[in-house]
Amino acid sequence: MGYLAKEISLSELEAMEPGSYRLIDVREEEDFQSGKLPDAVRVDLIAIADGTHRLPKDRKLVLYCKYGTLSLQAAEALCEQGYEAYSLAGGYGKWLLQQLHRDLDSETRREEIEKSLRKKFRKSIFTPFAKAINDYKLLREGDRVAVCISGGKDSMLMAKLFQELRRHNKFPFELCFLCMDPGYNADNRRIIEQNATLLGIPLSFFETDIFDAVYDIPDSPCYVCARMRRGHLYHKARELGCNKIALGHHFDDVIETTLMGMLYSGQFQTMMPKLHSTNFEGMELIRPLYYVREEDIKHWRDYNHLNFIQCACRFTDTCTTCHTDGTTSSKRLETKKLIRELRKSNPFVEKNIFRSTENVSLNTVLGIKKDGVKHSFLEWYE
Repeated sequence: MGYLAKEISLSELEAMEPGSYRLIDVREEEDFQSGKLPDAVRVDLIAIADGTHRLPKDRKLVLYCKYGTLSLQAAEALCEQGYEAYSLAGGYGKWLLQQLHRDLDSETRREEIEKSLRKKFRKSIFTPFAKAINDYKLLREGDRVAVCISGGKDSMLMAKLFQELRRHNKFPFELCFLCMDPGYNADNRRIIEQNATLLGIPLSFFETDIFDAVYDIPDSPCYVCARMRRGHLYHKARELGCNKIALGHHFDDVIETTLMGMLYSGQFQTMMPKLHSTNFEGMELIRPLYYVREEDIKHWRDYNHLNFIQCACRFTDTCTTCHTDGTTSSKRLETKKLIRELRKSNPFVEKNIFRSTENVSLNTVLGIKKDGVKHSFLEWYE
């Protein structure tokens, strides 16, 4: 019997008999790991297209992607293979908006989330956050910090940690919570706004046309986009009287970037905890999540039943390679998997990669680069 693929709404999905269907997530693995519909399983789009997925035919299949575009095509392919398959209209984005809308009606949700940072996640999240600030002197009395929000789990958590730190009132500093809209689609913008409302983050938006500017760039558009975003954030932060911008890169970003530089660029360098801006005099970039592990951030997110977007780029309904630092998810995910595999035989591999960045012996390297100038060991050999 042949089936025709069609879209179903969220209300139609909720009306379906439990156990009569199987939820299939066709997004990239990194998106799936950042949040999914309950009980969904991930199946690769290529496996669906070439028929190597091995999905059983005992139930209906309800597919979803980010916004419902790719999942409809995948459902059509499955129908041609003899499955009864449907596509969820609006995809994960529409479902997420519905969940956030329901959360906003709960007055105790924010209190529970904030309490979790003071109690359950104090040792694993707040303590390393505060330690990085102290170790690297990321904050000083009188600082005015622009906490930059992308809409993902990392920057949203960073905002809550800054609020918690200010609650302790150890020394005076100011915060402003800044989100640049580079051309988000309407659903992504609403998701960020509603998450900020739920978490009690007084978010200020400003608009740019970055997505339009990089749309036709054939090579490395993610890298160009990331550089342009940072420039706009510096400019707006300075306009608001800030002397620092805070970004949500965490411990895993640091070690992955270090390893990626070696494997893909032939250089040993790392993501620094703070940097002086080269184009905006007097401005500084800080990374206060430097010691916080991604698995702990995910634990906090899942424990509090929070849902965030992985990438708010308006092109990611058909492209999922973007990453906030301009690298591609394929390379970063490959590096994540490599580190995960190495950890099976060496449980200290992540800490050792991190420690290697602060234990460089200049007596045992062939050369160094300082201020853009390369130097050979032969210069100081004699």
